[in-house]
Amino acid sequence: ETDGPVRAAVKTAVLDGSDWSEPVTVVEGDDLFINYADFPAVAALPDGTLATSWSRMSGDSYYAYDTVISLSHDGGVTWSAGTVPHQDRSERQHGFLSMVSDGSGGITTMWLDGQNYDTVDTQGGAEDDGDAMQLRATTLSSDGALSEEILLDERTCTCCQTSAVALDDGTILLAYRDRTKDEIRDISLVRQVDGTWSKPIEVSGDGWEISGCPVNGPAIDAHGSQVALVWFTAADDIPAVRMAFSDDRGVSFGEARGIDLGAPFGGVDVVQLSDGSALFSWVEQTAAGETVLVCRATPTEGCGTPASLTLVRAGRTIGFPRMVASGGDVWIAWNETLQNTGGGNSG
Repeated sequence: ETDGPVRAAVKTAVLDGSDWSEPVTVVEGDDLFINYADFPAVAALPDGTLATSWSRMSGDSYYAYDTVISLSHDGGVTWSAGTVPHQDRSERQHGFLSMVSDGSGGITTMWLDGQNYDTVDTQGGAEDDGDAMQLRATTLSSDGALSEEILLDERTCTCCQTSAVALDDGTILLAYRDRTKDEIRDISLVRQVDGTWSKPIEVSGDGWEISGCPVNGPAIDAHGSQVALVWFTAADDIPAVRMAFSDDRGVSFGEARGIDLGAPFGGVDVVQLSDGSALFSWVEQTAAGETVLVCRATPTEGCGTPASLTLVRAGRTIGFPRMVASGGDVWIAWNETLQNTGGGNSG
């Protein structure tokens, strides 16, 4: 939440039954990094510890910022000063972080790390193998202690969101947009099983060649052994939102299917439901304006008729909607400019 042209705050609220708590300030200041695509994330541990991530500027360049994780041990009433999970302290980009409970009292955190990426304009192309964004991970305990940092992929897309999920057997799946030397930026997956990370596995197979970052990451979710994955692509200059299911804990995925209506921006998310179906969301352009669409899909029948949740008639203001399951409900949040809306309320 901004306060004037410079100062801003990161705030949280907790849903208790049907009521939201009053917003609590995690951090505020004039050095917070604010970006429409790289935004705070939250996670919860089995012992009740809550975590939220946020970013602060580390230098004069727009892309010089660190990710910080704050912890709360009292249900979100108070928050710690914060821990920087990455070891690199150079004035480069460290962001697009995902957090999940590691099943043993800590939080596994994964992010895009620019310590080897010297190009000022992170939208541009790397000149050689040593000049690329990396994917890294570490574990943060409930008392704020960090484990050894691990390099997961030495060459990734520069500014697409990462997405992670922890399965009921402790397996962690992390989906992200990869990057080859030939500028193919498709979706890849890494799996952590019994504490060991796999090598990157390419899963989308789109063959999207693009020389700049599309700022459009994938989303992944799971329930039991069932996993759902969704992503945006514009391979062959055809924008599309595609989804795929896995019934073996992300080891392999079935056939990818398109679910959009023909003019998607992306901004995807997914919730895997207990009955084997999944709820997908994305942002699409229509003749009347920008809309948030959702559809329920199964591995065998694909996506049903998408439903529109809201319509904004001017500009790209919705951003990247986010969903989460809570009991039998699914909550979805998005940005909306009320004076330009054609229906619905701010999420």
